[in-house]
Amino acid sequence: MTTPTPTDPQELRAEIRRTRAELGQTIEALAAKTDVKARAKGAAADAADTVRARAEVVRARVRRRPAPVVAFAVGALSAFAVIVYLARRYRG
Repeated sequence: MTTPTPTDPQELRAEIRRTRAELGQTIEALAAKTDVKARAKGAAADAADTVRARAEVVRARVRRRPAPVVAFAVGALSAFAVIVYLARRYRG
C-alpha cells in the first residue's frame, strides 16, 4: 500500500520533514544497538544495582536478629576466659 504523493509544495515539505525525523530516530536506535561499550556499561550498572539491593536485604536481616550474634560472642568470650583461668590455675 502506498500513500498518495502530496501535490502541494507545503505538504511535500512537511512529508519530507516527517521522513527525515523518522530516519533520524531509526539511525539513533541502530547506533545505540551497536554501541557495545555503552551497553556493557549499562549491564554493569544493572548488575551493581542488583548486588547493592541484595546486600541491603542481608544487612536488614542481620539488623533484625542481632541477639544470636551477641549471645554467641558472649558465650565464646566466656569460654575463652574460663580456659585462660584454668590454664593459669593448673600451670602454677
